[in-house]
Amino acid sequence: MTRSTVLLAVTLLAGLAAASGWRSATPQSAPPDRLRIATWNLEWLIAPEDFRALARDCVPRDASPGPRRRFIPCNVAAEHERSTADFRALERYARLLDADVIALQEVDGERAARRVFPNHDFCFTQREGVQNNGFAIRRGLVHRCGEDWSTLSLGGRVRSGAELILFPGSAQEMRLLSVHLKSGCPRRPLDDPRDACETLSRQVPELERWIDTQATAGRRYAILGDFNHDLLMTRGPARNDQGQLRNFWAEIDDGEPAGARLINVAAGQPFVNCSAGQNYSSYIDHVVLGESLAEWRVPGSFVRLTYETRDALQRKLSDHCPVGVDLAPARSGATSAEVQP
Repeated sequence: MTRSTVLLAVTLLAGLAAASGWRSATPQSAPPDRLRIATWNLEWLIAPEDFRALARDCVPRDASPGPRRRFIPCNVAAEHERSTADFRALERYARLLDADVIALQEVDGERAARRVFPNHDFCFTQREGVQNNGFAIRRGLVHRCGEDWSTLSLGGRVRSGAELILFPGSAQEMRLLSVHLKSGCPRRPLDDPRDACETLSRQVPELERWIDTQATAGRRYAILGDFNHDLLMTRGPARNDQGQLRNFWAEIDDGEPAGARLINVAAGQPFVNCSAGQNYSSYIDHVVLGESLAEWRVPGSFVRLTYETRDALQRKLSDHCPVGVDLAPARSGATSAEVQP
């Protein structure tokens, strides 16, 4: 039996799924033996027909879009239109990733996402703009789209979080949050006076509130996405002497309430750029597991999918590439030491 076939098995019967409004193409009674979750920022992924319409009315640099909610900057219109070959290349990398659930960022919505993930269902935030957070979920996995975590948007200034409930109502239920946080403060402490760091520091308590909500409820959970910040870099206390937030990771990984300890799956892993032409030095895309979900992590299963040099040069892919990890939810209660790769 192939891995893909095994992973189509899910936790609830078809009748229960239909009656509850949960989505699944072919639900089965057995839980999956292995589940790959990942995150991928797809950099202005917009369906070609929608892209062309937006490009005709693009917004020049430093100009105001006015009342329009759906628009693209003119530099994006000039540089990021994707061809059929570009979409095919992205779809090929999606197949190589072979993930069951992918947190997506910078995606216009289902019509664009389906060109890369033709065998998946989707959950996206309800933002009117063309950059949304969401999830691609392999067909056959019982799931429910959660409500947007809108407080993360700081009143609409930045992006909301997208919530996904996998295997709802079962012993394997888990909640996932896809995030795309404020850019511009990747390696500076959050008390840096730059506007980007100040905005990011305001998002952190809202992210922590989601974590604490899941921990208090005794749920298994994870946060996946483009954090636009190196969570593995900063050291020291969460706050400075004046009480200002300084250390992102120390703030969210405070262990309060019980169950709020976090595991970054990239911890201890060497950093690898997406392609030979990049010169970044650390991860800003992360998969962060709550401690109870981390019990299901398969040892040695960290995933970093990179692009072939030829594709990176000839195709419009993305300036990000996937990060992921495998879980073994079928063995409820198994510890990470008991689960074998």
